[in-house]
Amino acid sequence: NGSSFTGFILLGFSDRPQLELVLFVVLLIFYLFTLLGNTTIIALSHLDPHLQTPMYFFLSNLSFLDLCYTTSTVPQLLVHLRRADKSISFGGCIVQLFVALGLGGTECILLGVMAFDRYAAICRPLHYTVVMHPRLCALMASASWVIGFANSSLQTVLISYGRIVRAVLRIKSSAGQRKVFGTCGSHITVVSLFYGSAIYAYLQPSNNYSQDQGKFVSLFYTIVTPMVNPIIYTLRNKDVMGAMKKMICRGHDS
Repeated sequence: NGSSFTGFILLGFSDRPQLELVLFVVLLIFYLFTLLGNTTIIALSHLDPHLQTPMYFFLSNLSFLDLCYTTSTVPQLLVHLRRADKSISFGGCIVQLFVALGLGGTECILLGVMAFDRYAAICRPLHYTVVMHPRLCALMASASWVIGFANSSLQTVLISYGRIVRAVLRIKSSAGQRKVFGTCGSHITVVSLFYGSAIYAYLQPSNNYSQDQGKFVSLFYTIVTPMVNPIIYTLRNKDVMGAMKKMICRGHDS
């Protein structure tokens, strides 16, 4: 009939229509928690003077990155789950792909930068404030965003973790080792979730790997991980919990 379509049809879970409503509700709840948790981390890091340190500077960057990362894909997914038209234009697909790949690459590099920050805090505690001065922190955070969006292959996260493990093994007392792992335990958990789920998704043997399994694993590291990052960083962190209590008390007083 002479008509043409210059775009893509995103099948997603259209082969299981009974699952789409459930997924819509679950993903919407996860997305709202992601917005709430990461926005809270950013606000606390900027409003509380005690949290204006290199660690929380990078953490607020990670929270903002997670906000952008989920927002680049989840709203479009929610729309497609609730309407019959599941198409996306060629231009829209290119833009979404560029943003998602750029933010994903930025997160890989930023996690490496955060590992270097923890390495400096653990292995060079007396020189920490000198090494991690504000100008360097801003430069490293900016470089993460620039390199990520340039789609660079620069990834140096194994190095810092190896040095941290070596420094921990040198500590003789179990109390000292627990203190060190308490310092970087949250970060290692976040890195394990992010890289572990991605590695699981892409290194599965083709003979026992289904498309549905790949879809759910992709949902995990693009939606669930950004949502749980603020929870992981705040559950065992007395500074953040204290800052949150102060903000709540101020709200009640006002």
